[in-house]
Amino acid sequence: MGKKQTVDALVDGGKASAGPPIGSSLGPLKVNIGQVVSQINDMTKDFKGMKVPVKIIVDTEDKSFTITIGTPPATQLLMKEIGIEKGSGEPHINKSGVISFEQVIKVAKMKSSSLIVNNLKSAVKTIVGSCQSAGVLIDGKDARDILKEINQGKYDALIKSEKTETDPEKMKELEAMGKELESKKKQVEKQKAEVKAAKEAETAAKAAANAPAAGTAPATGTAPPKKEPAKK
Repeated sequence: MGKKQTVDALVDGGKASAGPPIGSSLGPLKVNIGQVVSQINDMTKDFKGMKVPVKIIVDTEDKSFTITIGTPPATQLLMKEIGIEKGSGEPHINKSGVISFEQVIKVAKMKSSSLIVNNLKSAVKTIVGSCQSAGVLIDGKDARDILKEINQGKYDALIKSEKTETDPEKMKELEAMGKELESKKKQVEKQKAEVKAAKEAETAAKAAANAPAAGTAPATGTAPPKKEPAKK
């Protein structure tokens, strides 16, 4: 058994390639890059559209390798679950989407191995915190209220069951709520854009009003006294 060398990379789920960063890092180790890429893509196919941390451990003598896959950031997993591209820049005011508690459990189970927690309930609370930061409602409620209810034990049975599938009727209601939130978000963004455009137009108008008229020399202070010609 030869010396082990580790290569860490961040790849697009299911879309790793032989180019940088994998190819450039593995090239000097003379390992079969095509096999590495193929295996990574198979292992990360469920994370399409997300960045996935990958660790490639190469035996420098026999050129064998092992691959371990991390999980994308919790926020990316949440966004994938509810089908939105990004969270809210103003999470306390403008909500970005809605997720079911069962989906929160699903994300918590996916991230539990990389979280500094010792049970699923703690992992769920961590993911609820991510929902709060991203402006994502849980079962139509603010994440802060859900966290209080978790601490009160309201969700203990559901967490213990490890249920990750949402009932169809409930999912239908949440999807309708999500569409309303998306419509509201677009309306808020439109209003902000209009306000910004109005301010820019006002600034431009003031600048134009204060600009000197064409052909007019700018004032430079008091003109010097006219010099009389010398008498002969």
